[in-house]
Amino acid sequence: MDLRKTGRPTCFLCLQCGVQFAAAAAPPQHCPICEDERQYVRWEGQAWITPQELAAGHRIVMKDDAGVLAFGIEPRFAIGQRALLAQTPHGNVLWDCISMVSDEAVAEINRRGGLIAIAISHCHYYSAMVEWSEAFGGVPIYLHADDRKWIMRPHPAVVSWQGETRALNPSLTLIRCGGHFAGGQVLHWKRDGGDAILAGDILQVTPTRRHVSFMYSYPNYIPLNAAKVLRIASALEPFAFDHIYGAWWNQNVIGDAKTGFARSVARYLAAIA
Repeated sequence: MDLRKTGRPTCFLCLQCGVQFAAAAAPPQHCPICEDERQYVRWEGQAWITPQELAAGHRIVMKDDAGVLAFGIEPRFAIGQRALLAQTPHGNVLWDCISMVSDEAVAEINRRGGLIAIAISHCHYYSAMVEWSEAFGGVPIYLHADDRKWIMRPHPAVVSWQGETRALNPSLTLIRCGGHFAGGQVLHWKRDGGDAILAGDILQVTPTRRHVSFMYSYPNYIPLNAAKVLRIASALEPFAFDHIYGAWWNQNVIGDAKTGFARSVARYLAAIA
């Protein structure tokens, strides 16, 4: 059935960024996230896809990424990020999000203890966050209040938290870094095998996988200014971490990550001076 022709309310997804919008009888006219200078509208123009259309041509893959269960979409869709499952003795949190949910993915997470929450680094990865929440009984979705304007599908599960840190449980703490977006956040994870920062692209892991970098806009090559990079460094300074997990498959700094982060800040500031 072509839902576009039925007039039935549908939660359309932006084809470019993969973010889902509130239910409507027809696709929105604009995607504010893509029209922002940090993203871009397709050369072919704004386009939309329904969840049913996406599921018909794509599937969720689940696999280990440097010791963490991760979820991605194949063939690659939109920005191409993958989500991570932060498993702790105090409950599990899904970090970042993807644009579709599957019964198999839900079953695998439930087999590992389910979810107590979802948390997302910034709006480019809000994707199908509401559908993921509803699949686990409406668990809270923690987004920083400074990014409230970028929520395209409001929902009672969304928690717009304020401040600089927010503990989700004794093992997991959200840290507002800003940078890429004012409410850009990372997740600090205390765990056996080395503490980790789940970073999205607030910290962009470089191809060396020993450093990170910082951008205001990745696709449009706009660097982040020195003051915002120093703010990220200050926000992370109180936290110990051995690893940094980035936004895409195999894009992680494994071992000695805090030292690598400090080197990365220094060389970035030197390069833009």
